[in-house]
Amino acid sequence: MAADAPAPDVEVDAALVVRLVEAQHPSFRGAVELVANGWDNAIFRLGGEWAVRMPRRALADRLVRGEQRWLRVVAGALPDGVRAPVPVATGAPGEGYPYAWSITPWFDGVAAASVAPEQRRGIAEALADVIVAIGAPAPADAPANPYRGVPLAERAGVVGERLASGRIERAVATDAAALNSVWAAAIAAPAWSGAPRWVHGDPHPGNLLLSPGPPHRLLAVLDFGDLTSGDPATDLAAAWLVFDAAGRAAFRDRVERLRSTDAADWARARGWALVMGSAIVDTVGADGPIGRVGAHALEQVLLD
Repeated sequence: MAADAPAPDVEVDAALVVRLVEAQHPSFRGAVELVANGWDNAIFRLGGEWAVRMPRRALADRLVRGEQRWLRVVAGALPDGVRAPVPVATGAPGEGYPYAWSITPWFDGVAAASVAPEQRRGIAEALADVIVAIGAPAPADAPANPYRGVPLAERAGVVGERLASGRIERAVATDAAALNSVWAAAIAAPAWSGAPRWVHGDPHPGNLLLSPGPPHRLLAVLDFGDLTSGDPATDLAAAWLVFDAAGRAAFRDRVERLRSTDAADWARARGWALVMGSAIVDTVGADGPIGRVGAHALEQVLLD
């Protein structure tokens, strides 16, 4: 597929952002430029200091509202030097646009997805610190998410269909039988039995902002739309989504020095990497920047 994201439910453009900002937050007015059409949201730069996060799919309205309610709380736990796009102003539907939207700080940097996996190894410890810091016990009213943090068995139907369809094998040179073996091991692992913990939910390299390099430093963690509570192994999937074998070893070693984990946690984490990688490749193929993130994850889960 040529597209690197699902089709939008609503088209958004710079002219719409200008109208919304002028009507609701005129103190932020400035030049508007589209910088990314993501999976669920379009991101615009607003002047020199700000970004505007605009849902382009209906389901993202709920995700943006969750960020507006909770991201400041979760971001407060991040290690020094790592930032998150905490909304500085919240927008309501208007100008014919039906969803909530946010104004956030603009961060300069490079997406980790644009950096070769071997050059991402240097952020392994910093990302481990972030994942452990985010993964604190979550309150009972943390946002629900049927796709992240849940027992892996709840994702078995959709993952099984993806692996059986042949679409993934056609998109990437991989072995569906081997992926099925990884998946079987993941869902056979004991489920998370601890208290629900905060989960970023989408810890892939497209959501990590790095300093120019090499070497690269981790500057920010982006897109908390999937923020939820549940199984912290969801975010440990970063080991396969972000890193090669060497980076993964450094990431895992750092996590294990900071937080108690066991073989079941890592088996589920590998399964979560397969969930996310297969969703990407099944939806958008393997050609674009996000497609290549999915293909990388599927390649990596077969190496361990």
